[in-house]
Amino acid sequence: MPPRKSKKQNNRRQKSSARNRRTNDNKRSDGPMQLEIRAMANGGYGLARHQRRTVLLPYVIPGEVVQAQITRSEKNVDFATGTQLIDASADRDYPRCPHFGPGRCWGCQWQHISYDAQLLLKYDVIADQLQRAGKFDDRTLENAMRPVLPAPNQWQYNHQITYTRLKDGRFGLPQMDSRQYEPIDVCHVLHPDLQDLFESLDVDFPQMKTLTLTLGSDGQPMLTLGMSEETAPELAADFSASVNIVLPDNEPMNLVGDSFARYQVKDQWLRATAGVAFRANVDQIALLVDTVLAQLNLLPDDTVLDLYAGVGLFAKFAAPLAEWVTVVESYPPAATDADENLDEVENVEIIEGGVEAVLQAMNEDEAHYSAVIVDPPPFGLSKDATAELLKMGPRRIVYVSSNPATLGRDGLKLTKAGYRLEQVQPIDFAPQTYYMDMVALFVKT
Repeated sequence: MPPRKSKKQNNRRQKSSARNRRTNDNKRSDGPMQLEIRAMANGGYGLARHQRRTVLLPYVIPGEVVQAQITRSEKNVDFATGTQLIDASADRDYPRCPHFGPGRCWGCQWQHISYDAQLLLKYDVIADQLQRAGKFDDRTLENAMRPVLPAPNQWQYNHQITYTRLKDGRFGLPQMDSRQYEPIDVCHVLHPDLQDLFESLDVDFPQMKTLTLTLGSDGQPMLTLGMSEETAPELAADFSASVNIVLPDNEPMNLVGDSFARYQVKDQWLRATAGVAFRANVDQIALLVDTVLAQLNLLPDDTVLDLYAGVGLFAKFAAPLAEWVTVVESYPPAATDADENLDEVENVEIIEGGVEAVLQAMNEDEAHYSAVIVDPPPFGLSKDATAELLKMGPRRIVYVSSNPATLGRDGLKLTKAGYRLEQVQPIDFAPQTYYMDMVALFVKT
C-alpha cells in the first residue's frame, strides 16, 4: 500500500490537471470561428457566445450565422469582425451610404437592418439594459415599456452635423473603435439643404478643428467652427450662411449673420446659440414634448423643476399648465437662450448654475417641487445630483435619457428610495443608428 503522502501528492496532481483542462477549455481561439448572433448589445454590436466568452461584432443582426475573426480582447469580452455571412436575416437591407461598413464611418451603424427591425431591436436593448443595470423584473417592464415611437423620416432628417477637419483639409466622421476619421463626401441622414451647403463649401483654416452645419426651421443655415486658437478667421463678405466660432474655452463668437439658429416646435419658436446642444432631428421634438407633458400630467397648482434645461424647451410648454416652473442650466449661452425663449412667460424662473449646487441650495432653503424633469447628458445623473434630488422628494420625476444603461442605473437608485417605474416611452430620434431616446416616469409611492 502506498504511503498517505504519495496519495495526497497524486490528488494534488489530479486537481492540477483538472485546472489545466478548464484553462484549455476557456482558451480563446485565434482562428476563424462560426457564430450565431443571439441579441443586439447596447452600443450597436451584435452579441454571440464562443468558448464561454461573450463576443461582440458589428454589422450583424440577431439570428444570423457568420464566420468571424477575433480582432481584440478585453477582460470579459472579445471583439470580432465578420468575414463571411453564412445565414442572413430576412431583416437585412442593402446600405445606401458608400461610407458604411467595416473600417469606414461609424456615424450610422444599422443601415443594414430594415427600419421595422431597428425599432424592435431598440426596444429589446432598452428592456435588457433596464433589467441588467436597473434590476427591473419582467412584470415591471411589461407594464411600463411602450413600443418605440418611429420617426416619420428614416433618411435626410438631421438638422445638424459636426465634422472633424482632417490634416489634408478634408472633413470626416469617426470610424468604428478608432481615433481615425473617414473622409466624408455625402451623408444620407443629413438634411438635403445641409448636404448641398457642404458640397458648396470652400472653408479651410489651419486653426479649425471641427465644422458644424446647422439648419433652422426657417431654412437658414449656420456654420460653427470649433477653433484650436483664440483667433477669428477672415471670411468673404458675401458668405451665404451665418458663421460663428467656438473658442477653446467653449465660448461662442459671432462672425457673420446670426449667432443662433431658430427652431419651430409645435406653435412656438425657440433659438439655440452656436455651440448649444439641441436635438438634431427637429421633426421628433414635438413628439418628445408631448410625451414629457403626458407623463407630467400637470395640474394648475403644480410646481415644476426643469433640470439640465438647455434652451428652455420643456419649460416653454409646461409653464402654461403649471403654477410655477424653475429652469436650471449650467452652460451660460444655453441659459441666455432660455432667458430669451421664455421672455414672455411670467411664471418661470431661470437659474444659471450646476444642478448639484443648485439642488443643494434649494434643499437648504427647504424648497419643494411637485414634479421634476431631468434631461442629463448620456452619462446620467451624478451621485450628488441624485442624492439631492431624492432629498427633495418630488411626487413625479420625468427622466429624459439617451442611454438605457445610465437610465437603468439611476432608475435603480430611485426605486430603492421609494419610487416606482410607471412608464418608459422610447422615441426614435436617429434611424439607421443604435442611438435611442427614452422618457421614463417615476412616481413616489
